Amino acid sequence: MSSSPSETYPHSANILVIDDEPRIRDACALVLSEKGFDVASAPDGEQGLQMIQEKHYDIVLVDLMMPTISGFDVLTEVRKAHPDTVVIVITGYATLEHSIEAMKKGAFDFIPKPFTPDQLRAVVEKSLKYTTALQDIADSKSRLRVMINRLTDGVMTTDARKLIVQANPSFLHMIGYHGEEVIGRHASEIIQSQELLDAIDQALTMAPETFSEITSELTFENCSEDYIYSSRCAPFRGRTSDNLGTITVLHNITAIKKVAQMKSDFVSMVSHEIRSPMNSLLMQLKIIKDGIAGEVTDKQKEILERASEKILNLNNLVTELLDLSRIESGLISHEKEQVAMSPLLIEQQKFHSPYGAEKDIDIELNCQENLPYIFANRQNMDEVLSNLITNGIKYSPNGGRLTITAAVENEYLKIDVSDTGYGMESEDLDKIFTRFYRVKDAKTREIQGTGLGLSLVKSIIESHHGKISVESQPGQGTTFTLLLPIAKP
Repeated sequence: MSSSPSETYPHSANILVIDDEPRIRDACALVLSEKGFDVASAPDGEQGLQMIQEKHYDIVLVDLMMPTISGFDVLTEVRKAHPDTVVIVITGYATLEHSIEAMKKGAFDFIPKPFTPDQLRAVVEKSLKYTTALQDIADSKSRLRVMINRLTDGVMTTDARKLIVQANPSFLHMIGYHGEEVIGRHASEIIQSQELLDAIDQALTMAPETFSEITSELTFENCSEDYIYSSRCAPFRGRTSDNLGTITVLHNITAIKKVAQMKSDFVSMVSHEIRSPMNSLLMQLKIIKDGIAGEVTDKQKEILERASEKILNLNNLVTELLDLSRIESGLISHEKEQVAMSPLLIEQQKFHSPYGAEKDIDIELNCQENLPYIFANRQNMDEVLSNLITNGIKYSPNGGRLTITAAVENEYLKIDVSDTGYGMESEDLDKIFTRFYRVKDAKTREIQGTGLGLSLVKSIIESHHGKISVESQPGQGTTFTLLLPIAKP
């Protein structure tokens, strides 16, 4: 049993039948009204066009061969006035030539005379599915447009010719443009920043096998005041990886930059004021320890070495605090690119193996040679892996094992760094990424560290839109897990 329009479609369709034969009009009205459609009719093309001007119809069924105004002329006028109206041609002359001409003029389908009620219902229901799909697309585009226009970030999209497809009010305000409609205009007509135009050019000419965002910081003068924006421009591509256009996003970072600059100035001042006397103190201790200032006993040398080690740890603390502050304030520019992780992991294994060998700890690597690329800053990834591997070695007893495993999980690259070390209690796991927090028990009390390394790692991973987690049990080792988004074209 076929369902009624109210069960299948969001509303009962309005249908107009234009035909010079009364029996055709009456038959169509009878069959379609039984299905719950609102059906009107017109005896000729002239009256049909008048009715179309007065009311919108979802579907128009029109006879091709009528006196005065033909169905072809009606079809042309309907397409002009109501492009979303579906036109079904009714004809007793269903030749190939007529079909081709009708389709060229925008007909959705045709039904030849004579036709059965089932044939009529079938072609109308097929056209309703088509109009419903079109309406869904239109609604989706409308919702997307509303959402983009509500964003506080500036968003602009262009096609491959750099003609503007979409530019929300925030974008136009940020670049200081308050003129006429911009849709369809060339980007260079409204954008004065050559750096931004160059980024669009670079995105459009990017090779199909590569994908990266062109990032920069731009300064625009708006109402006699300078504003700083973070700019990201990237290509968007079709199924064949051809560049179809670009999308540019501007984010206002003026206030952040001012606060970050104050924070940076303060941290730099403090670190300089602390680091300089510490370096000077280390040099003086070395002079005494080496016996240049006079003979030193073994006991005195031992005390001097411990003092030097403490000062060196304090120096490392200042360095890591400065790095963390810069990352979190955005002062370090994260230039990202497609990074091949397989060779990077192999490089890390080789680099840290001598340090592991000092404690008789094997570093085992389990990963494919062709792991997918991630969109990241390579130096940051080096820092993350180096920190986790060093921690694994440092907090493991002699003769242990450290394993690095990498594999694809859904849309992410999953990297596990597991050790057979001392492990942690559950209460420590909740605090391990907190600044300055260090696990201290009988086994780890003497291990030197700043408590900033894992906080630094977490900041880097989150700035790459990834996630880090940890699992551990006392005496059974620790596993840190990284999830990093796979680069997509």
